[in-house]
Order: sequence, then C-alpha cells, then structure tokens
Amino acid sequence: MALSMDRPKVLCPRRYSLSKWGRALRTALFLFLTGACVVTVAAPATEYEVKAAFIHNIAKFVEWPATQADEKSLMLCIWGKDPFGSAIWTMRDIWGTGDDPRDITWKILFANAQTNLKKCHVLFITASESTNLDYVLDRVSDSAVLTMGDTDGYAEQGVMVNFYLTNNKVRFEINPEAVRRAGLKIGSQLLKLARIVKEMGK
Repeated sequence: MALSMDRPKVLCPRRYSLSKWGRALRTALFLFLTGACVVTVAAPATEYEVKAAFIHNIAKFVEWPATQADEKSLMLCIWGKDPFGSAIWTMRDIWGTGDDPRDITWKILFANAQTNLKKCHVLFITASESTNLDYVLDRVSDSAVLTMGDTDGYAEQGVMVNFYLTNNKVRFEINPEAVRRAGLKIGSQLLKLARIVKEMGK
C-alpha cells in the first residue's frame, strides 16, 4: 500500500496523555500529524486504545513496496497474548471509514506457528513473546512487514516501532535500520516525532 509522504506541516506534540485523550477515538485518530492538536476532553482512553490508535496512524506514514501498493486494506497480525481486548476491534470496525483519502481499513489476525507472517503488513509482537523475539523476527526477515511492540528493549533487538510509557504518556521509538532492511519507507515527519534507536551491535 503506497501512501503519500507529503504530510501537513503542523506537527502535534510527541506526548499523548492516557487521561486526556479527547471526545472519542474516531476524533482522536486525527490528532496524530494532522495539525488538529487540541481535542475536547471527555472519557479517558485506555492504554491500549491509545496504542491501537497509534498503530492506525503510524501506518498512514509508511510506504510499502509496489507489490503491495494497490491493496485496499492492511493486515495486522498479533503474535502472543492479546493485550488489546476490544480496542483492536474498534480499529477494524470503526476506523478507516471516513473521507480522508489517506485512511485505511484493517484485517485482524491472531497469528500462530502455522501463520505465514510474511503476508502481514503490520506484526505486533506482544510482551508475552519477549523470550521468542529472535524466532519471530527471523520469520519475517527480508519481508516488507512493519514490526511493532511495546516491550522494553524490543527496538534495540530489531523491532521497527516500539511503544513505551513515560509519565503515563504513550510515546514511540523507531529503529530506522530495521525499517530499511525490510524495504519500507517511513515519512520524515514521523521520524521527527520518534525517539531514534540503534540496534544492538550496530
């Protein structure tokens, strides 16, 4: 799925408070790199609602190879014990139904040992699989799969995008070398919002 790298010039802050995420998740989708940085506070979002929204929005700023450019939806695979709960089904059933030409729709797959992980566009590796990380990354090596996680040390070990919490705020870090190896391109504005991480031994 080829997505334009031309983005609005107004950048939102890199911090997103779990306790002050506005109105509804559908509105909150456009917080990230759209310039709409002020959102009216209503019900607080959970940690994994925020992370699911990040996954959705980060994917808009990733360019997949031409072989996947015409696909109308992205496949999100989750490897390990599911931490998202209902948040991930909100991502599938509600998001990506607006008029924004950059918006995307999702297919959700809970992966296992029989899954061909190279068919995933995004692979979220949960904390429960930290001891198996090398095995999982090896299964998608040399493939255009955007790997994500939310476990300390994942980015240094080769995961491309990793979420972390600071003062109850969700932030993210990016391993550019891992992105490059996969043949993916991430927009420069997204990189400016991330903490850049180097792989161990690189």
